Amino acid sequence: MPILDIENVNVSAFDAMPTPEELHARVPISDNAARTVVQGRDAIRNILDRKDHRLFAVVGPCSIHDPVAGLDYAHRLKALADEVSDTLVLVMRVYFEKPRTTVGWKGYINDPFMDDSFRIDAGMEKARRFLHDVCEIGLPTGTEALDPNAPQYYGDLISWTAIGARTTESQTHREMSSGLSTPVGFKNGTNGDLTVAINAILSASKPHAFLGLTNEGRVAIVRTKGNPYGHVVLRGGDGRPNYDTVSVSLAEQAMIKAKLPANLVVDCSHANSYKKPEMQPLVMADVVNQIRLGNKSLVGVMIESNLEAGNQSIPADLSQLKYGCSVTDACVDWATTEKMIRDAAAHLREVLPKRMNG
Repeated sequence: MPILDIENVNVSAFDAMPTPEELHARVPISDNAARTVVQGRDAIRNILDRKDHRLFAVVGPCSIHDPVAGLDYAHRLKALADEVSDTLVLVMRVYFEKPRTTVGWKGYINDPFMDDSFRIDAGMEKARRFLHDVCEIGLPTGTEALDPNAPQYYGDLISWTAIGARTTESQTHREMSSGLSTPVGFKNGTNGDLTVAINAILSASKPHAFLGLTNEGRVAIVRTKGNPYGHVVLRGGDGRPNYDTVSVSLAEQAMIKAKLPANLVVDCSHANSYKKPEMQPLVMADVVNQIRLGNKSLVGVMIESNLEAGNQSIPADLSQLKYGCSVTDACVDWATTEKMIRDAAAHLREVLPKRMNG
């Protein structure tokens, strides 16, 4: 009787990937970049622990697709970060992986050449190089953790991690978060449910054991200590915002009931802005006003921002791509970003120190 073909029936190929160790050797972290990462992580931890009165803001493109435009953006953001450093800690949003409801471009790592060649090996190296370039100029980075093996390749260059609305309920991502070296923001579910984010924080705070990858590229049992710096990211849901005072108060009560610190970050985009980038400044202004009126739980914001406003479809001829314009979600432009950040700093400069001492 012939042996049945029962393994990998729907797999067409296994293409070799460099190990994390090999990629670290190709793009080693410099002392300056390492300092940026550590200082960024420490600043965010201190904000979450109420040892630092500042607000942190994760600001940047919906996704990175052009490293030249991305680094142009990073230099501008670094100058702005230095300008408002007494009030805000700016972290560049550097997203390489895009979860999809159905199909679409999955991001710079998955398809770096935007031609469906899916050169993940090249994309991972390009992503690590880009992160290093950003950290080298002194700007900490934040990203969304999607592939559970990816942190081994570039996690040493990340200061803050988000777990997206589609994956907050995933056991795999909760386990991974328990071992990440960064503070982790868990978004509420796409339907607006906050319970999944709170359960994720509780889960990730505990030790776990799961299958993972070593730096040498071997499959191993990863045993984690638990991550004490999980917090909630309010991003709206089911097409409705949840950054208003009532929603924030309900989120605070839910976290206190779960015996968690009431640390809330507001995502100014997604359902909170009805996916209309021009609404993001209004969300930001509302958050600032809540803090001015005495709120103590709002510790950060997220802004989807690029050099140019809006977004664009990926053309067949990539030379026709508009420089500095998103190919995923629509963003606010650089001028709007500057105004949002400067206005927030101006309105909060005298308020935030009193909030911590109050």
